[in-house]
Amino acid sequence: MKIKRLIGFFVLVAAVSFSLQAQAKTPQPDTLRVLYWNIQNGMWADQHNNYDNFVEWVKQYDPDVCIWAEAKSRYVSHQNVKMKEEDMYLIKGWGELAARYGHEYWAHGGHRDGFPQVVTSKYPIEVISQIVGEEPDKIVSHGAGHFLLKVSGKKINIVSLHTWPQKYTFEAKDRKASAAENGGDAYRLMEMKYICEHTIGKVKNAHKQLWLMAGDFNARSIKD
Repeated sequence: MKIKRLIGFFVLVAAVSFSLQAQAKTPQPDTLRVLYWNIQNGMWADQHNNYDNFVEWVKQYDPDVCIWAEAKSRYVSHQNVKMKEEDMYLIKGWGELAARYGHEYWAHGGHRDGFPQVVTSKYPIEVISQIVGEEPDKIVSHGAGHFLLKVSGKKINIVSLHTWPQKYTFEAKDRKASAAENGGDAYRLMEMKYICEHTIGKVKNAHKQLWLMAGDFNARSIKD
């Protein structure tokens, strides 16, 4: 079984849209179709529209699995005003929202803040771990998750993540000095090592299974 990743970036909307259209028109047998996107603050740009555009966009590509970063509501529509927790539709509303584009199952990774990852699927999802790191110096800034799907008798491991986005290190006391020392890169390296150690590093015979890592890596090198 092949795992096809359709990975989107806001700055490459035109190119990615073309690629997605091509994939949508040419379904392949024995292929698991996976769509990843950072939907920014719980698809803030379409929440005022009852997510209708978002749902139609996903439906036209008919993915088997979706992985969403920043999957929690945060702001009032058209305003830079934080929502009250009781008014936030996501993440608690993901079951209802995912069902609108044909996904019966959903789960979320671990998170310490308002930027969780959510996985939705046509297949049952088993949550293996919800990762937040460890105090005081191994905090996974936006969390991560390890999920297991069983498709056509094969195990599909999905690791979601959203690493630290800044040039300076997490909770730096002197941000300017930390940025000059590339503290953010060092912190992202720590997060990646921690996530790998606590996912593929913990699974017996991991090399015999299928693995997919997807998320917002916040890499700053054009070589990545």
